[in-house]
Amino acid sequence: MEKLLLFITTLLFAGNAMAQQNGHTYVDGKKMEYIIDECGDTLLVANLNDISISSPVSFDNSDEYKRYRKYRRYAVKVHPYAVEAIRIFKEVEYATETMKKRERKKYLKKLQKDLKKEFADPLKKLTKTQGYILVKMIEKELDTPMYELIKDLRGAFTASYWNTFGRTFGYRLKDGYVPGEDKILDAVLNDLWL
Repeated sequence: MEKLLLFITTLLFAGNAMAQQNGHTYVDGKKMEYIIDECGDTLLVANLNDISISSPVSFDNSDEYKRYRKYRRYAVKVHPYAVEAIRIFKEVEYATETMKKRERKKYLKKLQKDLKKEFADPLKKLTKTQGYILVKMIEKELDTPMYELIKDLRGAFTASYWNTFGRTFGYRLKDGYVPGEDKILDAVLNDLWL
């Protein structure tokens, strides 16, 4: 009985081992994996990028739909700036973790000078709404109000200055991103990957 059980087990494992054969082939100059299934079909194995699938957004009236389209267009425009800002912020946090206060201040001052050369002109050309969407994208991804980010990087006085300046345009930098506050903005931001 034991020999029969051993024979059946071995046969099952051998059958599975022969059912799929793995290998590599070149397709358009790229090395790709393939498997041959039990029917003899060759299947290429590929890693695909993630995609976002969301349910359609319903609008109460045409004005909301127009605002959605406007926010969407603006969000696509400022999306690269948000991605870059988040990347730079995370790098700065990592790089300045072990620095002393004086070194950190010097490092941030040099970085600000370099970033100003690169981003000052394009960011000055943004509309108020585009700036608002950019700020909300960053706040959503980092889960921190913009006021706190500025305070950590530049100090409380500078953060207060920008908060006061932002209030003249209707922004409240201390509030941060609040999901559900603006359902149209939520729909746009949920569709974009940061």
